[in-house]
This record gives sequence, C-alpha cells and structure tokens, in this order.
Amino acid sequence: MTALAREFWMFLRQEKKWWLLPMLGVIGVVAIVVVIAVLHPGLAPLIYPLV
Repeated sequence: MTALAREFWMFLRQEKKWWLLPMLGVIGVVAIVVVIAVLHPGLAPLIYPLV
C-alpha cells in the first residue's frame, strides 16, 4: 500500500495533476461516512441526509 501511495504521489508531482487531491479527499470522506453507516446502523438516520 505504501508503494502505491508513493507512486501516486510521484505521478502527481511529475504530471502536475494537483486538482486530483481535493477530489480524492472528498471521495475518501464519503467512503468513510458510508462505512460508518454500514457498521453502525443506529447512526444511519443521522448520516444519510449528509450523503
């Protein structure tokens, strides 16, 4: 996993694709919220309006 992250970071630096970072950040936050909603069904009514 570390090698993949390192290679992706090198790609961003070399190709100047800095606009990908915020997009990946948002996707990561949404993924975390979905995982929390699946693991804790009691929180679903509070989380689903956010997604």
